[in-house]
Amino acid sequence: QVQLQESGPGLVKPSQTLSPTCTVSGGSITTTYYAWSWIRQPPGKGLEWMGVIAYDGSTYYNPSLKSRTSISRDTSKNQFSLQLMSVTPKDTANYYCAATSQVTITTGLYDYWGQGTQVTVSS
Repeated sequence: QVQLQESGPGLVKPSQTLSPTCTVSGGSITTTYYAWSWIRQPPGKGLEWMGVIAYDGSTYYNPSLKSRTSISRDTSKNQFSLQLMSVTPKDTANYYCAATSQVTITTGLYDYWGQGTQVTVSS
C-alpha cells in the first residue's frame, strides 16, 4: 500500500518560496507509469491541481501556476518536492501530494493521498 506524507513549514512570508516535501513509502516514485502530483485546496474552495512529476522525471504544470512552480524529486530518498515562488496570501491552502497510475490533471483519479499540510502565507 502506497503511503504519502507531506512535510514543510506551515508559515511562509509573502514574496518567499513555499516548498513542501512528500515522502513516499510502500512504493517507488520511479515505478513505471506512476505520476506524483501536488494538489492544493484554499480555504472554502475546491481542489486545484498544481503539477506532476512522472515516473521518468518528466514534469507538467497547471498553466495558471507554471511561471511560479517547480517540482523536483530525490530518488535516493523516495521524495518529491514542490517549489512555489513569489507567494501571496492567496496561496494560503492545504497542500496535498497524491499519486496515480497515469499522468492526469483530474484530481478524482488519484488513488493515493497524503493527509495534507496547511501552509499560511502571512507577514
